[in-house]
Amino acid sequence: MTRTALALSPHLDDAVFSCGGLLARLADAGWRVCMVTAFTQSVVPASGFALACQLDKGLPPDIVYMALRRAEDGAAAAILGVEPRWLGLPEAPHRGYDSAPALFGAVRAGDDIWHPLAGQLTALVDELQPALVLAPQGLGAHVDHRQMIRALQAVQVPGATAWYRDTPYAIRNPAALPDVALAGLGEVMVEIVQALDRKLMAACAYASQVGFQFGGPAPAAAALQAFALHEGNGTAAERLRGTLPHGALAQP
Repeated sequence: MTRTALALSPHLDDAVFSCGGLLARLADAGWRVCMVTAFTQSVVPASGFALACQLDKGLPPDIVYMALRRAEDGAAAAILGVEPRWLGLPEAPHRGYDSAPALFGAVRAGDDIWHPLAGQLTALVDELQPALVLAPQGLGAHVDHRQMIRALQAVQVPGATAWYRDTPYAIRNPAALPDVALAGLGEVMVEIVQALDRKLMAACAYASQVGFQFGGPAPAAAALQAFALHEGNGTAAERLRGTLPHGALAQP
């Protein structure tokens, strides 16, 4: 019987940047891997800070930003051998967060996006019955990442849960600690040597993001490779908190 992994990504790139090697390894091991991104709603036309977030990536104001990003996500998923899904909820700039500091500050009063997100996650868990759920630790404290953690904690998950180190925030601060609710969980290291090239290719599929986040595709690949080696003390790896099912990465 095929086991299913549910990989949760706040934005269109988080899961690939953070645990793309593990996703590829799970697919190689015969898992069905569903990579589900929460905040993917197109808002047209964009305005204010939301528009600024688009323009600072060199994109014109009339482009349908999320449609472009969903296409990038589909390309990245194909490289890794996973299934993309999009939940269609609005990103923080469309929920009243009007500056970069606000994205990493306190959750706004009245921002209850975690509630409909928890409902969608419950439906996904009921449908897929995942043996493994992957989710962000909240490194960097982006409000959308914190809202995803809150939503998932309201869901009854039947299998194992492992929390990935949000990247590129973990690159910028390798000593960053997870959301306080996850601080007591043990750490697991996943070797990704054979999957590293695919992770880098998938990451670079997010062409609208890698320039802003890393300075371009080549610097993105170099930064992610160097970080993987750092995480594995010289062997390419990804680190998570929580548990993986026994024998999860054994070849079929």
